[in-house]
Amino acid sequence: MTFGGGPVIDGAAAAFFSEARVVHLATVAPDGSAHVVPVSPVLDLDRVIVASEVSTAKVRNVLANPMVSLCADVYDEDWTKLRSVILFGEAQVIESGFEWDRDRTLLYQKYPQYPTEAPIEEGTTVMLDVRIDRVVSWGF
Repeated sequence: MTFGGGPVIDGAAAAFFSEARVVHLATVAPDGSAHVVPVSPVLDLDRVIVASEVSTAKVRNVLANPMVSLCADVYDEDWTKLRSVILFGEAQVIESGFEWDRDRTLLYQKYPQYPTEAPIEEGTTVMLDVRIDRVVSWGF
């Protein structure tokens, strides 16, 4: 198990997380309970980008408490092949502007389904920008 001391994710853990098509995002609900949902992220250096409709619980939760975690993992019956990367950080909601446009481009590049299946549009979609504070990984 590796515990990162800073906001950097690199090497095999970064490649693994970056290649993940779906990860699980955990936010904190107003009552203190965990809210976990699958999301389709993009790793961009020391941050993770996730698009979301404006009116979702994850957006409301981040606005109230920006602390989140994201987990990418692979299970195998051969436990020597288990792999996991958990990123911890603080999220901010981006509603528009240059960074929002850049993030949409990154998401469209990784997920070609977005434009036709779930268009990311200003006014109805926000970006969750998670700045990575800590990394925990194993299996690398």
